[in-house]
Amino acid sequence: MNKITVLDKEIELYTKNKEDYICLTDIARYKDQERSDYIIQNWLKNRNVIEFLGLWETINNPVFNPIEFDGFRKQAGLNSFILTAKQWTEKTNAVGIISKPGRYGGTYAHKDIAFEFAAWISVEFKLFLIKEFQRLKAEESERKSLDWDIKRNLAKINYHIHTDAIKRHLIPEKISRNEENLIYATEADILNLALFGLTAKEWRDQNPDLEGNIRDYADVSQLVCLSNLENLNALFIKENLDKAKRLEKLNNIAIEQMTLLTESRNKLLATNRK
Repeated sequence: MNKITVLDKEIELYTKNKEDYICLTDIARYKDQERSDYIIQNWLKNRNVIEFLGLWETINNPVFNPIEFDGFRKQAGLNSFILTAKQWTEKTNAVGIISKPGRYGGTYAHKDIAFEFAAWISVEFKLFLIKEFQRLKAEESERKSLDWDIKRNLAKINYHIHTDAIKRHLIPEKISRNEENLIYATEADILNLALFGLTAKEWRDQNPDLEGNIRDYADVSQLVCLSNLENLNALFIKENLDKAKRLEKLNNIAIEQMTLLTESRNKLLATNRK
């Protein structure tokens, strides 16, 4: 859950399957603090709204029920027609609108739909809503980029520690440049195998359309683990452990650390959603 403030009104945001949803109930309160549900229902009665929702679901939702949608569209505009967000979702298998019970209950809609609802409430409110939403997304993107860059740079620093240990303990004197590069690549692949289960070549063969290397597509938890493995492998090299033994130890450590890092991240995300 996140919140933004639009024209002195707090608006809840909700993320599901990496898609952003905005609380229609909060938007409706801008117009009438006490009758938000009625306002949403009144909006849903509009034929143009029904057609917009149906088109959005047709484009974005493979399990959308067009038969039920046609039934609602035919009734839209009649004085006797009543439609709630819950009815729309349950009858048509819609995913663009969500009715949430509980502490953070209310009616939420995908941002595409929420902006349309906001325009119906107030053009001014819609413009400020879009502005605040874009500001929040820009801040989130900047934080993620900074976090990833820090972890990536940490991995690069540890990489130098790792290569220095290789140079001091594994590369014999008077070796050719090609042989030296082969040793470095082999040691890098020990880390790749321990963490990703693939060598650099295997990853490139499986992803011919992607630029960069396997580490460029690692998530933050993997980069943290990688930096730890580089330090540990440097230590194991100094202790004269053979490759097979180092790979076994590093793989076991990678499994343990990734399990802990993933559990910690999931707990943090769960806490932030409450």
